[in-house]
Amino acid sequence: MTDFDVKDDAVGICKAVMNDVAPGVQVIDITHQATPYDIAEGARFLAGSAPYFPKDAVFVVVIDPTVGSTRRAIIARSKKGQFFVLPDNGLLTLVQDRDGIEGAREITNQEWMIGAKTSSTFHGRDIFSPAGAHLARGDDWATAGPPVDVASLVRLDLRTATVDDAGLHGEVIGTDGPFGNLVLNVPAETFAKLGYKVGDTVPVQVNGRTYQLPFVKTFSDVAVGKPLAYIDSRGRLSLGINQRSFAETYGIHPPAAVMIAKKQ
Repeated sequence: MTDFDVKDDAVGICKAVMNDVAPGVQVIDITHQATPYDIAEGARFLAGSAPYFPKDAVFVVVIDPTVGSTRRAIIARSKKGQFFVLPDNGLLTLVQDRDGIEGAREITNQEWMIGAKTSSTFHGRDIFSPAGAHLARGDDWATAGPPVDVASLVRLDLRTATVDDAGLHGEVIGTDGPFGNLVLNVPAETFAKLGYKVGDTVPVQVNGRTYQLPFVKTFSDVAVGKPLAYIDSRGRLSLGINQRSFAETYGIHPPAAVMIAKKQ
């Protein structure tokens, strides 16, 4: 997973490096169109996809706005047994919270890299891709470099919605692919504390403007072009318009403040 896009040769080169180290290795693309430099979005995508991969899967993740700096290049192993090869910049935050991290190592061994001529701007090619391939072919990760104290791993300050006497306070954290649905940092169980049930109309305030939205199960429960609130496939409250873009229609882009009053 990267923010490289597919307009040039970067992704193909990374895959070629992997195949050179571990011929025939299976590579599954999660996405290469993560928002550039958006570590929080990368953390969300990584945590959302990891449960659908094998327990011994190796994830190579390159969203690395400080490439070439003093930030560490690491391998981390979750308590589920999955490996994560990535910059130590917070990408692991949500995986660590849910699955736990049992150990980590800094990648310093030149034999786990592309060679002595490592660039300062393309560590996806020179460090993360070869290191991931070494893991995929079964090399001992202890030889990649020295151990890293798990407590020292960089973490993002990712907040989830809160509920008080006034209601729910949350945030728009992203949009759903090309469709323009608003993804909120509101787990279904948090939204449930407000008392709304399917079929109710929910007053959702976004950036100070209130939208009266029917709370339904899916898009086709409202007419084409009509808005809705629903629980998405990841278990979060989301806002959408049936066959339209909520983000474009109402000019909303993350981050945006969300407030929902309790049901009266």
